[in-house]
Amino acid sequence: MDQPASPLDTIRGRIAQAARIAGRAPEAVELVAISKTHPAEAIAPLLAAGHRVFGENRVQEAQSKWPALREAYPEVQLHLVGQLQSNKAQEAVATFDCIHSLDRPSLVTALGAAMEKAGRRVPCFVQVNIGEEEQKGGCSLAELPALLAAAADAGIPVIGLMCVPPAGIEAAPFFALLAKLAADHGLHRLSMGMSEDFETAVMLGATHVRVGSALFGARG
Repeated sequence: MDQPASPLDTIRGRIAQAARIAGRAPEAVELVAISKTHPAEAIAPLLAAGHRVFGENRVQEAQSKWPALREAYPEVQLHLVGQLQSNKAQEAVATFDCIHSLDRPSLVTALGAAMEKAGRRVPCFVQVNIGEEEQKGGCSLAELPALLAAAADAGIPVIGLMCVPPAGIEAAPFFALLAKLAADHGLHRLSMGMSEDFETAVMLGATHVRVGSALFGARG
């Protein structure tokens, strides 16, 4: 009998299908497996299956969990997808290969200095508060041009925009708005879409989807 598809294979298949519907190449979409709160033993099956791009929410958790895994799998790419405190900028630059949550001038200053000191330029997404929600991180739409200019001045390589749409309502308009903002500013990558809406995000141009619970189950 055929073995049931793994969650990883299922998600990859759904990404590929959504990409094809949108006339895009499936390989144009990077699956970032959000492994926050999940232990190394939960991550091991994905590594064994060949997946190499993972996302963590917190610097300290990544520092405690990933050194041994990266020793075994040195080609792993680790993305920071959670809010970053300015006083953790130096550790983040040392630990991560991409940062998805650049969202304010003080963090631009801290990351710029940390990258200069480390001699390491970590690609960043600017997080936009796409639904203008008071409780969420991300720069406002009005602040975006100035923040992008400040990041450029600080030598931070901004590669795209990131968002987390408001919960409980249709995500598509917010994804479409983020895509328009990115295009308006000459940015070509979009970090958008999570377990419940990544197919919609792919059809609207996502280049990076951040999938956790659909891969790992409920958080540990």
